[in-house]
Amino acid sequence: MATPKNTICLWYESGAEDAARFYAETFPDSAVTGVFHAPTDFPSGKAGDVLTVTFTVAGVPCMGLNGGPTFAQSEAFSFQIATEDQAETDRYWNAIVGNGGQESACGWCKDRWGLSWQITPRVLTEALAQGGDVAQRAFAAMMQMGKIDVAAIEAAVRG
Repeated sequence: MATPKNTICLWYESGAEDAARFYAETFPDSAVTGVFHAPTDFPSGKAGDVLTVTFTVAGVPCMGLNGGPTFAQSEAFSFQIATEDQAETDRYWNAIVGNGGQESACGWCKDRWGLSWQITPRVLTEALAQGGDVAQRAFAAMMQMGKIDVAAIEAAVRG
């Protein structure tokens, strides 16, 4: 497999391999593609420890770096996963939150490694793209939610 021209590098304190395997089990078109061990000791680990992991998340090439505690994840980076219905929204949200993650607002949650996710039903994205009153109603409904409620967004779209 050829190395992609552009890869998202995600810094983990530790656990990049566990995170990559969780993503591969949770999201379609996701896989762990490589696990690379440190050839020598490094600031946050020893020779032979997992240093980097290559993987895809919903088709997006990524690399996880076990870099230690120097940098932490923040909401400044998130994966946005488009969902088709409430069942798919629930499945991804519950997988992330139920595996040591935490809920946030407006469809956002964090996994147990601190990485942020937006679990976003297409009905919400489409409503916001319409603009005008539809977008205002959908946005107002979304602002009251943690996990997105598809039926409530559809009701807001109808007015």
